[in-house]
Amino acid sequence: MQHIELAEKLGIKKQNINLWIKGKQNISKKHLPTLENIFGIEAKYFSKELTELEKLEIQKEKLKRDLQPVIMKHEEQFLIGDENDLVEVPVYDKEEINQIEHDIERAKLIEKFREMINKTEHHPYLDTFKLILELLDKAQHEPTFHKTIEGLAHYLEVLPDWVSTGPEQDEFESELFEVLDDHNY
Repeated sequence: MQHIELAEKLGIKKQNINLWIKGKQNISKKHLPTLENIFGIEAKYFSKELTELEKLEIQKEKLKRDLQPVIMKHEEQFLIGDENDLVEVPVYDKEEINQIEHDIERAKLIEKFREMINKTEHHPYLDTFKLILELLDKAQHEPTFHKTIEGLAHYLEVLPDWVSTGPEQDEFESELFEVLDDHNY
């Protein structure tokens, strides 16, 4: 929306909009409900500095309104959070929506990693983070790496037991758990 058009809808001067955007003037509270209705975004987002994740979420909502995508199917995806689980996520007929969904998941991972690294105060854990990053950088396409990570996720109860990628993975995990148990890990 052009600044002049928004100013007209709010009954203010275009210069006020420019000052808001440049951060030189706060948005008056009386305009927040109108902005919320115009843009379909919660009022709180107009009066704070947005994180990258919030910007992506807002872009996604705008794209959904503009493109009106149709859900073609659902795919299982691992959800990070209080309850680690597989969830069904929609796959849309519009690639722009699927791409922004991917970007949102990436931003969530980056945010989570940043939180975790900021909690790390002991050197051994920092070294572990370095190793994990090196493995991701150099071995991310290696099947053994993925099988071992999935196995560790089961062993440490990060993934529920019922989540499995098949009999071959189950057999690999069984042998991995024996080795870990034999060495009291």
